[in-house]
Amino acid sequence: MSWVERLARPEIVALAPYQHAAWLPQLERMHANELPWRQPRDATRAGLNRYPEPQPRELVARMAEIYDVAPECLLATRGSDEAIDLLVRAFCRAGEDAILVCTPTFGMYTLAANIQGARVIDVPLRAADGFALDEEALLARCTDRVKLVFLCSPNNPTGNLLCAESVLRIAAQLEDRALLVVDEAYIEFASAPSLAQRVRALPQLALLRTLSKAHALAGARCGALIAAAELIALLRKVISPYAIPQLTAEYVLDLLAPAQLALLPQRVAAIQGERARLAQNLQSCRAVARVWPSAANFLLVDFINAESAADALALSCAAGLLIRDVRRQPGLARALRISIGTTAQNDRLLEALR
Repeated sequence: MSWVERLARPEIVALAPYQHAAWLPQLERMHANELPWRQPRDATRAGLNRYPEPQPRELVARMAEIYDVAPECLLATRGSDEAIDLLVRAFCRAGEDAILVCTPTFGMYTLAANIQGARVIDVPLRAADGFALDEEALLARCTDRVKLVFLCSPNNPTGNLLCAESVLRIAAQLEDRALLVVDEAYIEFASAPSLAQRVRALPQLALLRTLSKAHALAGARCGALIAAAELIALLRKVISPYAIPQLTAEYVLDLLAPAQLALLPQRVAAIQGERARLAQNLQSCRAVARVWPSAANFLLVDFINAESAADALALSCAAGLLIRDVRRQPGLARALRISIGTTAQNDRLLEALR
């Protein structure tokens, strides 16, 4: 029995996947109960009257090329959210197994566990050390019931990049015990390398990537799980057989062409520049107690009176801006999260706060 089979739910290991209609585009389709003609305004290459290709090969290959991994080590998903849900459903038995998270962090990990009926173990980040990992406490609380450990780096909502050496040490310690899932949704803004090249040597390490952030494709709902080929094969049994719609596959593939990707460094640099400018100006505002360092496309800001600051931005006709209230998260009683906008939007925000 392999390590994946030992960790995953036995019923998922034994699951016979849904047998979708064969994908043989060179043949005319009379096997999937589709209509034989398109809608009049359907300009897609494959036709929306046809079911899309399960795990579109061209899209998977292109994303694998971008992330520098083998195609068999990548699962295309509807954003990172679907990958999180798939992992929890495949590894956690309701009422028995658990996930481990380090709060404050992205809420979807806990939500997916709650939906599945899995327990959630929390090892808080050390706010006094800039929201660093508590490596010793994490490993101590990772019992045999913990199947998944979720880390977010750069972390949402705190914005800090987790220590890569610490993350890799944790991954090494979790061998044959649990799967370490590192969410790299914001890694492009961090000027730091992805851990994708470590997956081959550390098969107990899995990565979440998304096109929603740096690639400006949040509305396309397209992301990826990068993991050992055996784990990807297991999750392909669980994922919806036609997870990626035809429109998404075609449009995203076009928008990942080399000419489009050439714009990415310029866009990232613009966000980084505005992030630094906004942080400096926010820190000089009398309403602001602290601006936390960020490696993402947002800033976590502690306010002297966070409620008044949120009200000022929500009600100011001059600002007309929405920001995220994260005060309910552990350790963030005075904090608001501000996404980096355009120069004009950032200036309006600063003026409203002043």
